[in-house]
Amino acid sequence: MIKVLRIINRFNLGGPTYNAAYLTKYLSSEYTTLLVGGVPEKHETDSLHIVKSLNIEQVIIPEMSRSINPLNDVISYRKIKQLIKEFKPDIVHTHASKAGLLGRIAAIQEKVPVIVHTFHGHVFHSYFNPLITRLFIGIERYLANKSSAIVAISELQKRELTEQFRVVSNQKCVVIPLGLDLKRFSENKEEKRIKFRKQYNIPEDVVVIGIVGRLVPIKNHRLILDAFRILKSRTNKRLEILIVGDGETKNELIQYTKELGLKFRTCSEDMSADVYFTSWIKEMDEAYSGMDIVALCSKNEGTPVSLLEAQASGKMIVTTNVGGVKDIVHSEAGYIVDDFSVESFADALEKAVAEYEERNRRIEEKVSPQIIQQYSYEILVNRMDALYKNLMGLVV
Repeated sequence: MIKVLRIINRFNLGGPTYNAAYLTKYLSSEYTTLLVGGVPEKHETDSLHIVKSLNIEQVIIPEMSRSINPLNDVISYRKIKQLIKEFKPDIVHTHASKAGLLGRIAAIQEKVPVIVHTFHGHVFHSYFNPLITRLFIGIERYLANKSSAIVAISELQKRELTEQFRVVSNQKCVVIPLGLDLKRFSENKEEKRIKFRKQYNIPEDVVVIGIVGRLVPIKNHRLILDAFRILKSRTNKRLEILIVGDGETKNELIQYTKELGLKFRTCSEDMSADVYFTSWIKEMDEAYSGMDIVALCSKNEGTPVSLLEAQASGKMIVTTNVGGVKDIVHSEAGYIVDDFSVESFADALEKAVAEYEERNRRIEEKVSPQIIQQYSYEILVNRMDALYKNLMGLVV
């Protein structure tokens, strides 16, 4: 029996939880896995319903969160170290930055035979000032040197880690894309669309542009608000942006919406508006069915799950060119904006609004089946199984 201690930053909605949950659930019976994670930030929705739906028992470390807190981080480290002593894993596999720092240091100290870390994103640009960024790069280089393998979730991310930031050698870095269960996003879409639009009071003739993610500076929501104001002056179609998510910049974004002269709403009982702040939505398959176009404005990303879900749902995309976006967005699926200018993003949105009906039909027919198969959790599990066995010197 191969024992895996799997540690994620926190149980919040996003790619790391899905990845960790599917690996915990679906690795073969040769493995036994203990899943450990921290708690969501104040404005995040927890993802324990994903873990519980798969009947996975988990260990929660309340002191471990995304934010830096020296006291809580020390407590978290000690708890992880104690779990390693008790569980005696053959493999410690960490997911995302905080878990990667605390989990790998504890694993190194306890001489765990195999240590693996997955970069779901990175903080090597657009997050901190140059001094702090150099510090984080130095720490990651040290930890990568002590790790058995580093997993990147896209080819572009691997190039960033191995060539641009030189965090890890090419030989030690392996690409294993996200694995998800995307089939539900392609099923019963018309029924879900009717249900969602009725629930959120959105008339059928409104073109809905959705953007999904935490409301934090790195997600750059101001870009879509600025571009939307331009778009409104260029078309007579009824439009509404659905900003799905929550976070520290929500009030700031609402205020900025007002400053732009755009109408907003925060609940379904309100009349339709230009911008709808929906907060988090758990039934995202229904939400995507109700949308027409899906946008992303981030300054930094790993592999955006929202863009995979959008394509599985047959929806056109307008996105900034960040992280692994070019690796996952099909050429038929929409527009990738290479700069962060408002004019460029508005131009792409204008084209999408004119084309989405025909393009969505093509995406549904050609792109969705490919995305659903290419990013299935079965492929993720098979590739991770092969990596683990290779690192342990077992025959694959």
